[in-house]
Amino acid sequence: MAELTLLPPAARFIFQGGQVACKTAGDAFRLVLSDKACRANAANGRAALWLGPDEYLLLAPVGEMRAIAVELTAALAGIPHSLVDVSQRHVALQVSGPRASEILSTGCPLDLDPAEFPPGMCTRTLFGKAAIVLWRRSAEEYHLEVWRSFSDYVTGCLREAAEGG
Repeated sequence: MAELTLLPPAARFIFQGGQVACKTAGDAFRLVLSDKACRANAANGRAALWLGPDEYLLLAPVGEMRAIAVELTAALAGIPHSLVDVSQRHVALQVSGPRASEILSTGCPLDLDPAEFPPGMCTRTLFGKAAIVLWRRSAEEYHLEVWRSFSDYVTGCLREAAEGG
């Protein structure tokens, strides 16, 4: 059994910057930006997902969007960086339950065995023909960030896989 849930809207930012910018952004965002590849940190409703060297997806409750933008912009003044609001670009889905890995494996080329893709790991990848960000939140719970224009396609594929078709 697996459950597919459309998650509520969120504040989303793509942040890029060097070591000083990452430390400063993490302090302002109140969450350490991991220096380990493909790792996510999450606390108090916020998350920072490592997407590449010096690039992160920052997630927070939608009501905090403006405050986060103001705080990060002020903290990073004079420090080379890029901060882009992508809140409207993505839709978030959650796949959870004992069959979550099996269902995701129908369209995702990654080895989702916990030894290879443990809780806390995140990466850009594909589901079918759509680019996604995949974050394993726990043993049986995945968070997917999908471009809004591909959300119906990804949702349909996941539902079909869950139904065994």
